[in-house]
Amino acid sequence: MQKASRVSVLAGAAAAFFRLTSADRACSSTATPSYLWRVSDARFDGADPSVSDGKAVAAVSIIPNGTNTFFECVAEWPESWAGWSPTDGNIIWSDCIWSGAGPTLDTAVAFALDWKNRTMYISHTFACSDNKGSSDSMATGSFNLDLDCTNADDESTHCTMKSRTTSLQVTTVPGAPRLAANASCEDNTKVYQSWQLENWHRQYKLTPGDPVTPPPMDSGPSFTLRNLANGGVFDCAPGNRTEDIVFDGVCTPAAGASAVENTKASFRFDPVLDMLVITQNWECGAE
Repeated sequence: MQKASRVSVLAGAAAAFFRLTSADRACSSTATPSYLWRVSDARFDGADPSVSDGKAVAAVSIIPNGTNTFFECVAEWPESWAGWSPTDGNIIWSDCIWSGAGPTLDTAVAFALDWKNRTMYISHTFACSDNKGSSDSMATGSFNLDLDCTNADDESTHCTMKSRTTSLQVTTVPGAPRLAANASCEDNTKVYQSWQLENWHRQYKLTPGDPVTPPPMDSGPSFTLRNLANGGVFDCAPGNRTEDIVFDGVCTPAAGASAVENTKASFRFDPVLDMLVITQNWECGAE
């Protein structure tokens, strides 16, 4: 059997979901719709070079055009990774958290940062409607961060935006229309596969004053996984911990959801890195 696979890496693991207004965007129009965002601030703080695999923190504030709200995008990963997973070569996606000020049409916002090239990618999902009915859509865009960087006394790197007076803007554009649940393996390989996480649940015990990492008595994560390319929905539950204290879990088709044929999904969660890896495979038929 041939197989097609897609892997996605997410830092922070859980995505934020919210919905404050019923005025859906248009799924399609005579001209390709696009959405404008403004970058109001950005910062990068590198790790202490004396710390092995020390983590860097990137923080960017983005504002949807024509609104009074904003999102705080924060990522943390080992600085040597520069925003990319060294195990599978995938870029790492992290949450953008809604500020709570003003309404928003977006259900989830995420970002990824290619640190070496100073390129940031934005992805946001939203409800949309047209003459075919209501659906979900995702738009993506990218831009270059223009930063001033200096080294501290300990040689760690710290960067800020060069100018907050000049508006840095980025345009996002919706992707291809969603495939049918029974779309062929070939059709699925032609579109960008992405997933939205919902109903994240994880329990663990921490002792005050003793921040143990990873925490003891950790249940591991359970969540719902929604494929935005074909509408497939999976319920994911943790399995046993591996010897390196990582959770391997299996995702099964959600009850009552549209079944996507010939596909399986699984995940791996690292509680030390707070990082989730999603893998989905398609059985593509005989060679």
